Amino acid sequence: MTSTASLLVLALAGILLVTFPSLCAGTIAAHHLFAKCRPSGSLEGPSTGHICGECCKPGHVYPKYQCSPPVTRNTRAVMTLNNFEEGGDGGGPSECDNKYHLNTEHVVALSTGWYAKGKRCGKNIRISAKGRSVLAKVVDECDSLHGCDKPHAFQPPCEPNIVDASQSVWDALDITGDNVGDYPITWSDA
Repeated sequence: MTSTASLLVLALAGILLVTFPSLCAGTIAAHHLFAKCRPSGSLEGPSTGHICGECCKPGHVYPKYQCSPPVTRNTRAVMTLNNFEEGGDGGGPSECDNKYHLNTEHVVALSTGWYAKGKRCGKNIRISAKGRSVLAKVVDECDSLHGCDKPHAFQPPCEPNIVDASQSVWDALDITGDNVGDYPITWSDA
């Protein structure tokens, strides 16, 4: 490749990364940028803040999503940690059965599009990471349309590609320590 062509490629890459900064950070936003799931609106954080690391920030604007990326045999997602027990960070009881669940159960909440208005309630999904897989039951929605209020534990709306899993799912996949929080996985209907 000539030096002129190399400079042109670098210039184009620079323009792309300035236009879409999430691509260089490897953020969750980059994972769904090309998945044909675009924000359906936005939600502004409350005028007063709440004291928690993941709570909505006053005046911050959060995207809302009605969709999730298409489901395949190996759907790419980001797994997050949720406490499904009463008093945990998941807010109220699970949407599917109006119950709390022990963190020793293999249970998950799916982003709004994947939750599909409850069509996956009570069904198992297969989650894979690090060469391991585990079955987990869908019990809740990780709401991608609403948030920043008491029913949503003052947390922002979920990204459209989230599998919010109990501690036992993380343990079964042998994901520990600093890796717990946001972790790339694949999943499919079981």
